[in-house]
Amino acid sequence: MLMTGLRALALGGAIAIAGCSSDDIWPSLAGSGDQSTAAKPARATQPTATPIVAPAGTTAVGQPALGDGVFRAPGTSPLTDTGTVVGAKVNQLARELAELQTRLNQRNARLQQIRQSTIDNARDYHGSVGAIEARLQVGTTPGNPELIAQWNQAQDQLDQVSRDIAEMNQLANDVASDSSLAAFLLESARATYGISGAVDQDHQNLSVLEDDINKTQVVVDRLLNEISEDVSRQTAYVGNERRNLSALALAIKNGELYGASLASRAYLPSNAALNARNVTPQPATGRPLVVIRFDRQNVQYQQALYTAVSRALDQQPSANFDLVAVSPSQGSPADVALSRSTARKRADEVLQVLTGMGLPADRIALASTTNAGARAPEVHIYVR
Repeated sequence: MLMTGLRALALGGAIAIAGCSSDDIWPSLAGSGDQSTAAKPARATQPTATPIVAPAGTTAVGQPALGDGVFRAPGTSPLTDTGTVVGAKVNQLARELAELQTRLNQRNARLQQIRQSTIDNARDYHGSVGAIEARLQVGTTPGNPELIAQWNQAQDQLDQVSRDIAEMNQLANDVASDSSLAAFLLESARATYGISGAVDQDHQNLSVLEDDINKTQVVVDRLLNEISEDVSRQTAYVGNERRNLSALALAIKNGELYGASLASRAYLPSNAALNARNVTPQPATGRPLVVIRFDRQNVQYQQALYTAVSRALDQQPSANFDLVAVSPSQGSPADVALSRSTARKRADEVLQVLTGMGLPADRIALASTTNAGARAPEVHIYVR
């Protein structure tokens, strides 16, 4: 296996550099001679893990930081009872404000509890992932049932983080209701100035109450903003970790750790985004990044493939890849047709391996061709 501009990686003769152009739209085949010019490849649609355990009370390594704000109600100022109708209205608003502030303190306590639960569950999750990766790093049997059990445990722990986020989201809805109530109390206090029958002390009380409501509303809005930011960051984190688990499942299946999900590297606009802007991808040309020759049974190409694609994405995070099934053109028509079918199946297998490693499927185009120099089905991968 080789990548352009990088040192070659050899894998028992199974992966090598060879010259070949991509062919027709996958899966159809057209063209004459040994090799034909590629039309636009058709699009194929799937899946970072950090094994370190964080100290208690801190976010796990790889988990985005949660907010650290503490949101306590500012309290209410004492008011002088005037015995007027306006005074009764002021006292009613003051009681409602006190109830709002009590709920605000309860919301704050609930937020701190959910945050700690999220940190604890994420720490447990990364501990489980770290144990799996450590076992894979030293080597183990494919489909090791002990690792499968640990993987299931890690999935349950990540599900618990998702439930924490759902509770946080519900808390955000409750705080949004509190924010609306604070705005209503403020409008009511201002409207009370216009009620007749007030004495000067009533208006002084209203001024104090208005200040208290304003202070409370500021705290409520800050609480709502911080919860919303936490929900957004943690939701993205869980989605990313689910892709990591998919890549880890593939590693357990093969008994070999490849590395972090390729999704963490492919972060710039994909071909789908380019197509949305009416930019047509060009056919693959030049030297392939990887050539996999299926000239024997059980070709072990996965680690070398991961290394080459990972390096390519490190150099060009927006890269797309053309995956070309290459079949020999020698032999009878029946032999050629059989070789084409076999090459396509091998290409489908490589596609599944790449998506399992986390490379987004909309970054991969499929094509096929024949080559007079090929002696066995091959899969060529080009960077575009």
